[in-house]
Parts: sequence; C-alpha cells; structure tokens
Amino acid sequence: MSEEEHGRIGEDSALTEHVGLHINDLPEKSLLSVLSYVPHRELAKTVALVCRKWRLLSYNGQLWRDMTFRAEYTDYSVQAQAIMALISVRLANQLRSIDLPCEFITVPVVHELANKCPGVKRMTLDFSKATQLYDFTDLNSFPSNLYSLCICLSEVVFLEGFMRRVYSFLSSLKVLHLIGTFDLSSESEEKFEVINIGKIRSYTPNLRIVNFYGVTFVEDNHLEMLAASCIHLEVLAVNYCLQVTGSSLKHLTSRCKKLQTLLLRHTDLKDEYMEAVDWHKCKHMKELDISCTDLSENTIMELLTKLPSLSFLSVAHCDFFTDKVLLTMSTNNKLELLKSVDLSNTYSLSDQVIMNYIQTHGHMLHGLMLNGKSKLDEHFWLAAIPHLPNIRILTIGKAHGWFHGNMSRVHVDQMINALATHSRRLVRVEIQWEPDTIRYSDKSSKFIDLMRMRCMDLRSVTLADGGYYEMFRSNFERADRQKVVRPTNRYQTSILSQLKYFNELLFN
Repeated sequence: MSEEEHGRIGEDSALTEHVGLHINDLPEKSLLSVLSYVPHRELAKTVALVCRKWRLLSYNGQLWRDMTFRAEYTDYSVQAQAIMALISVRLANQLRSIDLPCEFITVPVVHELANKCPGVKRMTLDFSKATQLYDFTDLNSFPSNLYSLCICLSEVVFLEGFMRRVYSFLSSLKVLHLIGTFDLSSESEEKFEVINIGKIRSYTPNLRIVNFYGVTFVEDNHLEMLAASCIHLEVLAVNYCLQVTGSSLKHLTSRCKKLQTLLLRHTDLKDEYMEAVDWHKCKHMKELDISCTDLSENTIMELLTKLPSLSFLSVAHCDFFTDKVLLTMSTNNKLELLKSVDLSNTYSLSDQVIMNYIQTHGHMLHGLMLNGKSKLDEHFWLAAIPHLPNIRILTIGKAHGWFHGNMSRVHVDQMINALATHSRRLVRVEIQWEPDTIRYSDKSSKFIDLMRMRCMDLRSVTLADGGYYEMFRSNFERADRQKVVRPTNRYQTSILSQLKYFNELLFN
C-alpha cells in the first residue's frame, strides 16, 4: 500500500470518528452557556421546537434570570394574561431581575412575583407612559429582598397610592433610581411631586447609591432628607435636576462621610453654596461631575484644589474652567491621581495648556474627552497621542466645524496610525469630524487594518456617517467584528464607564 493511500485511509477513519459527534453530546452546562447568548424570543419560538432535550434546555430557569417586558427594550412580547403563568412556571426561583411596563404592574402580578420569585434582586417599574394608576388597595405583598429598584416616573400620575403599600418591603434596598421626565417637560410647565421622596428615604436607611435622573421636582430639601437618613450614601447622582442649587451639599457632605461619587451635571449650582462646603473634609470623594453648570472660575478653582484625591472629573461645557484653574490644580498636585477627565467644549482652555497637561500627566489617563474644540487638529493629536499609552476611551474632533469657521481639512490617516502605535489598550474612540472635514484616500484602509490588528480590545469606533465611516465599517465587518464601528448620529462615547459604580448607575 502506497503512503498516499495509507494517508487517505487515515483521514477517512478520522472523519468517521468525528461524524459520530453531535452537539447534544456536549454537557448540559456547556449547552446552557451557548444558549445564554440566544434572545428569549428565539428560545421560545425556535430553539424549543428542535427536539425534546432542547425544549427542556430552552425553558431552563438559568436562561430566564434577567427579564424585561418593555416593548422598546425587547422583542419578546407576552400578553398580559400570560405573564402570571410565565412567572410561576418558567421564572420562579431563578429570576434575578425584571422590568415591568405600567400595564403589567398590577396586584396579581406583584403578588405572584413576591410569592414565587424570592430571589429577585433588581426591579424596574415603568410608569412613564401611564395615564392612570391601578387600584392597589388589595396589595399586601411585594418582593422583600430587593437590592436595586428603578422607578420611571410619569408627569401626571401620582404614585403614593402604590408606594404606601410597598414602603415596608424596601428596607433591604441599597440602590434607588428615580427616572424623571426632563426630556419631555418644558420649563414653563408646573412640576408635580408625583412620588414622596421623604417617605422613601425613611424606609430605606441602607441606601448606598441614589440616582435622580431628570426628576424635575427634585430640590435641595429632598437631598437634605437623604442626608438625614442615609448616612451610608456612597454615590449621589442628580443629573438634569434643574432645581438643585447646591444649598444642601454642606449638610450632605458632613453627614455622608462615605460619599465617593457626586454627579451634578446640568443643575443650577450657585457659587455661594458650593464655596460654603468643606470640600477638604471629603476624604473619600474621588469622582465629580459639574458639567453644564455656571460656576465661576474662582468657585471651580477652590472646589477642585480642596478635594483631596480626584480620579474622575467632568467639566464639559463649563465656560469658566480656564487655564488658570488647570494650572492651579497642577501646582497643587491635584492632577497626579486623575485617570479620567472630560474637557469637551471648554472654550476658555487654551491648546498649549492642554498639551502641557497631556505631556505631563497623559500616561496616567484612562479616559479623555476633548471633542468640541475646533483648534485641536491632527497636528495637535499627532503630538499628544504618544503621551497616552494607557488610554482606554478617547473622543476627539468637532462636529459642524464649518459652522464655527473651521474650514481646514483634517488628515486622519496619521492619527489612526499613531493610535495603533502608541495607544494599543484603546477600547472606545470617537472621531466627531464630519465627512467634509476628514481627508482620506484609498490607502487609508491599510491604517485601519493596523488599528484593527493592534488594538485588540477595541469595542467601539464612532464616526460621522459618510465615506470614511463606510470604509471603516466594511474593514471591521470583513474581520467578523460586526458591531464595532458605529455612526455618531446613533451612538455617543463617554467616560462614564470609568466610574467605580457605573454598572449600578445604569438604568433602562
């Protein structure tokens, strides 16, 4: 027998051995791991029809631990009359988190969750589209081991009739989200206090993280109430709460000694209240967001030089964050521990001072946002990028540059090459220059190849929709990286993921 024939026989026997293998031969644990990536709709309507074994696997409770029934966040639709059976049969002891739209928040459903799902830790109750509230007079049980509760508020539906029945079940709560209607309401409309924050805080003494997002009726007296009861508070976020002026912060910081994160984006902060706070006593505070506020230069400088050890700072759209502020922070050694900073749209900050900061402290940075500054062109970034070896998140460029008088073209290829060479730990990058501003050619693809192959952790590249975006997207798709390249009109890159408690602050 020739060696060639002997080799063919060996190949045939190997094939025979492999033909006997089947996906069902995998251990159940491995199959469940594979099926965990399949959407719930496909599990129920496709996977369950394959065979008896797959039907049992597709209905395994481990695959149904995290459920959302809000139509805008899932393609798995359930009729109101069927949700009771789903909870009692399929979810039961395995359920860990659940999102309910207003039509599913009824006495029978809540009772079924409380009785059949003792392990549920996270719950979202969405009342944002409610026009009226169900009668909850007969509600006498509620999940009592919740770790996190998110309530999406309505502009007109008062929730006290519901809340008074559940207050006594909230003692275990450590994370509270109240999501308001900032995007929908106008300044002239009357603001109704549709939920009683004072009562909530008296029943939740163990709160660690509080997020009031766009709640139009939240004022400083509500924060005073929190300070009085929730002394273990570590994170307070009141972004887009326009009636917060900062008058409660002195009392809050003196009571809540463990406070680490304070997010005050787009609030109505006043200089006199911010200057009255003993910031030097906030030993644990490491993360601060004062973006889109009207604080003066002196107030910002006093605030940032007194805080002992900031690692996260966002001052986007702060007109009075100036060269003097940044230089004073540098003189007082307040930039040495800073790992993530948002300086986007800080028009009072000069290019040279920014460059000096990057050259001195760039090696420390994990997140940097410098978009919205038209004078920071490719020459600036070619000099800056070599000083950013540890950068994970980066946003650069300026949209609508033509409108602001920036008519020069940006040569993007060398910038991509510099990122691929010096910033290999990059995870997310956003380039905001528009197609008419970016200059590229057919040879640009080789620089894109270089970035794709060297920046192996890259998860998101956000670009303005146009020819360069299409070239970037097709390059990554050919390498089977389908969802990496995204358009700026649908996605926005942020350094918020660098926050210590970012995952706990997520909602929706």
